[in-house]
Amino acid sequence: MSQVAGGTQFGRHSLADRKNDLYETPPCATRALIPFLDRDRVIWEPACGPGAIVRELEAAGFSVHATDLVDYGLDGAFGGIDFLMERPDRWMPDVIVTNPPFKLADEFTRHALTLASTVWIFQRLSWLEGAKRAELIEGHLDHILLGIERLPMMHRDGWEGPKLTASAMPFAWFRFEAKRPPGRVTRFERISWRGA
Repeated sequence: MSQVAGGTQFGRHSLADRKNDLYETPPCATRALIPFLDRDRVIWEPACGPGAIVRELEAAGFSVHATDLVDYGLDGAFGGIDFLMERPDRWMPDVIVTNPPFKLADEFTRHALTLASTVWIFQRLSWLEGAKRAELIEGHLDHILLGIERLPMMHRDGWEGPKLTASAMPFAWFRFEAKRPPGRVTRFERISWRGA
């Protein structure tokens, strides 16, 4: 954050500062998603980090395959797995649920749709904007779950600066379908993070 004439300018930290771009998903966000998941399907969390999403899904009885490029020491997870290098000729679960590094969110989503039939991505609501992801939004986005409240603030892993209690921006879960029927209208639903 830097002071400028006329007020305060808020900007994203540099990629060098963000390192692995690890911002753990608040537990209430994952709990709010659970009623929308099919319990009979194995879930893959390919950017599991220390396990924020995995812990909530497993506590709710889901079978979760957890991987990450970085080994954060999560029991049962596989570190050193580059999701973007995974290929569909290997075993793949039906559903991917993840909060990918923001800088790779588009790439993660496109690649996930080559590996699984259903993909849930946790991102800022503003992710709907942008011409570069038009084919994702128009061709594969099937369902949006938008919180009616703001989530607790997600601080970068290792952040030692001031801690805020609430996020300054809205977040949502986005469900993409690899074979979404042409012409189907994307469903939009408001949910409560607090009720989860």
